[in-house]
Amino acid sequence: MRTMLRIVNGRVYDPANGVDGEVRDVCIADGRIVADVAPEAGRIDARGMAVMPGGVDMHCHIAGSKVNLARKLQPEDHRDDVLARTAVTRSGVGGTVPSTFTTGYRYAMLGYTTAMEAAVPPIFARHTLEELHDTPIIDKGFYALMGNNVLLFKLLEKGRREEFRNAVAWLLCASKAYTAKLVNPGGDEAWKGRRNANVTQLDEKIESFDLTPRQVIGALIEAVDELGLPHPAHIHCNNLGHSGNFETTLETMRIADGHRAHITHIQFHSYGQVAGKSSSEPTSKAREIADYVNAHPNISADVGQVMFGKATAMTADAPLGYMLSRLAKGKWINADAEHESGCGIVPFTYQDRVYTHALQWAIGLELFLMAKDPWRMVLSTDHPNGGSFMSYPKLIRLLMDREFRKQEMAKINPRALRETVLADGLDREYTMSEIAIITRAGPARLLGLARKGHLGVGADADITIYEEQDDKETMFATPRYVIKDGQLIIEDHEIRADHEGRVLHVAPEHDPAIAEVVRAFFEDYYSIRFENYPVDDSYLGKHEQVPTRQQAAAVPTASESTAAGH
Repeated sequence: MRTMLRIVNGRVYDPANGVDGEVRDVCIADGRIVADVAPEAGRIDARGMAVMPGGVDMHCHIAGSKVNLARKLQPEDHRDDVLARTAVTRSGVGGTVPSTFTTGYRYAMLGYTTAMEAAVPPIFARHTLEELHDTPIIDKGFYALMGNNVLLFKLLEKGRREEFRNAVAWLLCASKAYTAKLVNPGGDEAWKGRRNANVTQLDEKIESFDLTPRQVIGALIEAVDELGLPHPAHIHCNNLGHSGNFETTLETMRIADGHRAHITHIQFHSYGQVAGKSSSEPTSKAREIADYVNAHPNISADVGQVMFGKATAMTADAPLGYMLSRLAKGKWINADAEHESGCGIVPFTYQDRVYTHALQWAIGLELFLMAKDPWRMVLSTDHPNGGSFMSYPKLIRLLMDREFRKQEMAKINPRALRETVLADGLDREYTMSEIAIITRAGPARLLGLARKGHLGVGADADITIYEEQDDKETMFATPRYVIKDGQLIIEDHEIRADHEGRVLHVAPEHDPAIAEVVRAFFEDYYSIRFENYPVDDSYLGKHEQVPTRQQAAAVPTASESTAAGH
């Protein structure tokens, strides 16, 4: 029997299909949006409510070894935020790094139905998938760390570009990942080789290799593009958090040279410095960064907004973790993932009266408010690095409510505010449609998820219904209804049903002979057997393989299939 539902009388915001607040019906059958349903279908009367696609968080840290280490590091966070078991939900704990069950429930309680874990060494993919299986309701996937992979460095150094591309594809298939992630390319080798060392220039030699970060970035951008992955290379630039790093960010975007590239948590990469000083408090270079992104349609970004309060710095950028530990002066973790990545974890608190923290908060808002194309500058806090995903409703209010933003600006360090243009007539207020873009339609499009982020016929029936309120923070914190794959998960603000989301991954075509190249490297350098490295398909459980550009082109359209039948 078909599961059918009709949502009536709601004000629909579906920017991917040009629908901006029109009162219209949305119909659901068997987990997808359809043109119409039978009269006996169930109904939701959404009068006085806003109907949107389910939210899509394209950059967060919610599963895997580093996340689990961060949980263990902060038991005090969990004691203060316990989620009791109910007839429908499992028990868990919250804090800045919630347990798996709590993560899925709390995303759903905000109206989010998809979230992508942003940094996983392929060697830890199996652990990550196990935690994603324990993360209920939402669809999810992860990006595989490759910007410090020694095997890839060796192939690239020797000019074996075809094998390099095939190795990238093999790693994605073996780990069941979604795209390639770069974090501080080249920095790990310096960190491992010399005390507290790092790379600071894109043309600086990588420790032990005749190779530069520029070459690594360019090669991975091109390889991902050539493989036709649905999402481009996802780049955490070198020099994150350092004064003057905007120049590195601009140069990294130039390396793309027309290829698609995504710069993640770009707020952390938008800092200038006082002229003539090699080390100083940062200044805002949001204007320069925003202007470049606005002028180059091949570049996209998520903001990585800082929100005041507790956070957890959690990064594959090991030198950055060390730097933050010196600032926080508390407990921290630093780890190394064999030949693939580093890791740093530091509990952190952002304070509105601290100059640097206030400036970071202001720069994020500048980037949002100066973005001319919201489809390419989307919402994130780099959860939990800039703040918890639970702060998204407040961030939305900051963008939609000019007067509220001014009230919050009055609370921060005044010297930091003067370094920005927030108080100089930057009075833009985001519309409901623009919020739908930066939280739903935009991330889905950037991820290449054709059935997400919109309410057109054929889309996944992932839908959030909010009661319209003047206080946008309250509105977006408490959806009245959430529907996942056509199933009513939240009704009257409460979780009424559980649901298992899908794991999203890619499987790009590649020469199978590359496995022997990888095998030889494993025999020489890895601590585990080659046969134990690839993740077996049985680990995927409920999943969806998102096609590459080449795979999508090879699938005949309905009309082509009909013609072939004749």
